[in-house]
Amino acid sequence: MPKINVYLPDDLAEAVKDIGVPVSAICQRALELAVKRVSAIRAAVTGDLTGADPTAGLTQFTQRSRDVIKLAIANARERGAAEIGTRDLLLGMVTEGANMALLVLPSIEVDPATVLRELGRVESPDEGGSADRMSRTAAGALELTVTEAISLGHNYVGCEHLLLGLVAEPAGAAGQVLRGLGVELRGARHAVRAALAGYVHLRDHQAAQAGTAPMANVVVAAVDAAVDTALQPVLNRLDRLEEKVG
Repeated sequence: MPKINVYLPDDLAEAVKDIGVPVSAICQRALELAVKRVSAIRAAVTGDLTGADPTAGLTQFTQRSRDVIKLAIANARERGAAEIGTRDLLLGMVTEGANMALLVLPSIEVDPATVLRELGRVESPDEGGSADRMSRTAAGALELTVTEAISLGHNYVGCEHLLLGLVAEPAGAAGQVLRGLGVELRGARHAVRAALAGYVHLRDHQAAQAGTAPMANVVVAAVDAAVDTALQPVLNRLDRLEEKVG
């Protein structure tokens, strides 16, 4: 059986050693799940997208992230592209208008309106295409999207993960636009974690005010659908606190 080395931070390695966690079994199970999810997204995005619901195979994706992909397909067809590109995914994410990624971007000092303006400057030579498949870079970005969700320990794939996938994909127009606006992957990951922590805190606070039980076990699959713009002040406070600590 092939052997794969797993490198851990010193403090985690010591904790694992002290507790006696079965690293091999845990890693094997985690890798099995990761391979299954990445294989599923690869099959879903590399086929023909002309069916009634081209997102039907994206079962781990939230409704908002599936809506974004549908918008991306519509965008590509409107401009007569042969393929759906990363620029279409980013445009769909911004124009959807109410997802977590649009709360993350301002927290890293990127205005979604500026993203739209920069996307408008990307050349569009395609004409007369049917946009019935994902481009290589778009398919790669969606695979990275799933990988980012897995690495964050999430059992769903939301628009915040799509933002990370687009930044991580090195060759697509969307990543070039985002990185050109100063978005870097490590900072974006940190902003996503802060946004989700702020969301849970906000929901717990609202539940307590309503006299209901705290939502400590809030279902993360509903994050995209339930985000309220009231989260933005929480993100701003987190940013100020982090600046003071840093």
